Amino acid sequence: MAHQAGGQRSALRSVPERSEVRSYLQDYATLLEAVPFPSVVVDHCWDVVLANSAFQSLFREIGPHPTAMPGDNFLRFVLFHPEAPAVLGEHESRWFLPMLAHFAAAVERHGHDHGLQAIRREIAQDPIMEAAYRQGLPHWIRSVGEAAVEHDGAVRPLLHPDPRWGATECRIVGETPRTLQDMGYIRLTMVLREVRRPAPAPRRRPRDRRTASHLSVVPAPEA
Repeated sequence: MAHQAGGQRSALRSVPERSEVRSYLQDYATLLEAVPFPSVVVDHCWDVVLANSAFQSLFREIGPHPTAMPGDNFLRFVLFHPEAPAVLGEHESRWFLPMLAHFAAAVERHGHDHGLQAIRREIAQDPIMEAAYRQGLPHWIRSVGEAAVEHDGAVRPLLHPDPRWGATECRIVGETPRTLQDMGYIRLTMVLREVRRPAPAPRRRPRDRRTASHLSVVPAPEA
């Protein structure tokens, strides 16, 4: 798990040095690795603390970015990485706006956090994103309702690089044990869903080439 999406670094980044905490997180990393779906543990700034191999696989084709790699800070990835729409389907409405809403809520709770303030400055530097944050976001929340903002339980589209999944959906499941909560972390798992393929069209009876043509929606007369 040391190989995060987009680079190699310690899987236990920015965690307390107390031995019991590190021991718990090391064991939790083993648990996370056993999960077949993308699963990640983040702090209040969405800095990635732990991520399993399935999470790394989902974002394996994402190109480098100085500040917005999915294995470093998932919030920054959704907001700032130009290749985020290549994996996060319907990016603006289904991922960007909900994440922007979570960022706004985090700013209200942790307004003096340096990491959040840095993200806020980057938003302010982009006129379109700033307008979305100040004007568009409140209107969107009123339109869709608070439930659309929540991650837990949301079903969102994904474009998985593995052709076995391809264009699919995931249900985001929040499953944070008390110990992680006490550390200020949350865990989210993207449960991939098999998209139902349309049933093949019924085979038509061969046309008798000696008779007149028929529209495809009109069955040929019985012989």
